[in-house]
Amino acid sequence: MDVFEKLVKNGGPLGQHMDRVHGYFTFPKLEGELGPRMKFRGKDMIVWSLNNYLGLVNHPDVRKADAEAAAKYGLGNPMGARMMSGNTPQHEELEKVLSEFVSREDTMLLNFGYQGIMSCIDALVNRRDVIVYDAEAHACLVDGVRLHMGNRYAFKHNDIDDCEKQLQRATELAAKNGGGILLITEGVFGMDGEQGILKEICALKKKYEFRILIDDAHGFGYMGATGAGADQAQGCQEDIDLYFSSMVKSLGSLGGFICGKKEIIKYLRYNTRSQIFAKSMPLMVVEGMLKRMGMIKTMPELREKLWYNVNRLQTGLKERGFDIGNTNSPVTPIFMKGDLPEATKMVMDLRENYHIFCSIVVYPVIPKGDIIYRLIPTAVHSDTDIDETLKAFEETKKKLDAGAYKADDIPNMAE
Repeated sequence: MDVFEKLVKNGGPLGQHMDRVHGYFTFPKLEGELGPRMKFRGKDMIVWSLNNYLGLVNHPDVRKADAEAAAKYGLGNPMGARMMSGNTPQHEELEKVLSEFVSREDTMLLNFGYQGIMSCIDALVNRRDVIVYDAEAHACLVDGVRLHMGNRYAFKHNDIDDCEKQLQRATELAAKNGGGILLITEGVFGMDGEQGILKEICALKKKYEFRILIDDAHGFGYMGATGAGADQAQGCQEDIDLYFSSMVKSLGSLGGFICGKKEIIKYLRYNTRSQIFAKSMPLMVVEGMLKRMGMIKTMPELREKLWYNVNRLQTGLKERGFDIGNTNSPVTPIFMKGDLPEATKMVMDLRENYHIFCSIVVYPVIPKGDIIYRLIPTAVHSDTDIDETLKAFEETKKKLDAGAYKADDIPNMAE
């Protein structure tokens, strides 16, 4: 069979329904200023799908800083990879600011978080080393693990007993191969909102020899006393060897960074292929990030408002009998039962009649018969946004339970 013919024929697990869902359920186009209220297909929506935790994306001071940096430098400055011609004092200043904020010796900027952390994992281990990782780690971590030419063991999500079991297996194999062990998990899991069991895993260092890398993309900026992340919140910063985060979420920009001991970050600077062979982060992004970091450090009210909204939304959902799992972060999953056609009809009802826009997760991402709505409260949502959303979910849940959304197939809502 021709390789292209095979691709077009089946569409893949996520693309099998593309002809019916593109532009509505998948690849929707939100319009207007980024924030809690936007337009979708001409209708005003309360939006719960933006990881804009601290509301910095459209803060006037941020927009001003971004605009001034864009006017000053344009998108192309600097040209070339940092190793060759793309290093600047501003890049080094941002790395210093980030290092101080998360209490690490050094930091390396990553042009893009996803590709950056994949490449870091690739640089950190060789075929004799063993990787142990949480089974529900983000796709960027899994893809980084897939690059590894050696052995890897996944442990059940946030299961410390299974984590230790896999560490025991890894220890035996590493000793046999003459390698080491890298354990990978997350600070906050972006799908279910649970924090990683960082403190429990760190305690295992007393029994096993391994290093820990965490992805805290969903925890950086608001978790902990100063917003330094989930490891700060759990009191185990000193035991986390490498701290990675994206700049896309709380910081509302692009790129990422990885922090740790100076000698390890120095090694990564000279061995991380996605940085060595890629253009440096644009100066307009770097200067915008410096502004954002200044605000995070000096405006605790941003974190306070975020947590107020989180508690109000999650308490309201629980009071109405909704299952939001074990989330202990702003990420708010709503677990329901139903098939794929039911889920799509419920989404349509929420959007068309209640003007609520949120993300939905169904099979094949999760098991058949399960539906997860994923809400992300931010510091810029209002009490009215929350009240209207709680009412909408209360009413549509009754319809779901009564069978009002039963259907034989997914409705065709493609553009």
